[in-house]
Amino acid sequence: MNKCMKMIALPGAALCLAVGGPSMAQDAYPANIVKVAASYYNPTGSSDGVSGIGVPPGADVSINGAWTALLTYERLFTPNIGLEFVVGIPPKITADAAGSLAFLGNEILSAKVVAPTLLLNYHFGSPGDTWRPYVGVGINYTTFSSVESRLGWKVEMGDSWGWAAQGGIAYAIDKNWGLFASVAYSDVKSNIVVTGPTVLTATADFKPFVYTVGVSYGF
Repeated sequence: MNKCMKMIALPGAALCLAVGGPSMAQDAYPANIVKVAASYYNPTGSSDGVSGIGVPPGADVSINGAWTALLTYERLFTPNIGLEFVVGIPPKITADAAGSLAFLGNEILSAKVVAPTLLLNYHFGSPGDTWRPYVGVGINYTTFSSVESRLGWKVEMGDSWGWAAQGGIAYAIDKNWGLFASVAYSDVKSNIVVTGPTVLTATADFKPFVYTVGVSYGF
């Protein structure tokens, strides 16, 4: 009877190894990924023009980009699908006077951009691949702090909710360490009110692209 049981058990064990082997191999790879990176915040949009009493036609502002440091945490629910939370040191952006207000000069306004973002990512390929492209979509919240004007004006910038998307590629150095590069875009608009000799208003459509290169650690 023992011999019969062994004959039945052997095919069953082989089937378990065949089915469970890949899953066990995938489970051996990290489900948590932390990334630290250098990032360039590049607004590509424009405002709808500056309006207010006594403001000449064609008044506008131009928004400049800035470098910052980025930190992300991603939880992988499967080997291919993960939820990523993106934060970082708020980049300090500036705005130059443009159009009929160009005589006011550069960097007339400055603000720090606080923009936490939540992304649902899909990673192509399989754990253990050296190169793994990925894409993600999600939601972005942007608020502005330390808003100032070198002209001494009072500046208020409204918060923004919008969609976000990214595409990137990861390179595995070993099981835990890796490098990555990505490009992200988010829908960011802010209503700006400037109080000085007169009250100026504008709606800035930032349309920022964020270019990021950094290192990752999985555990």
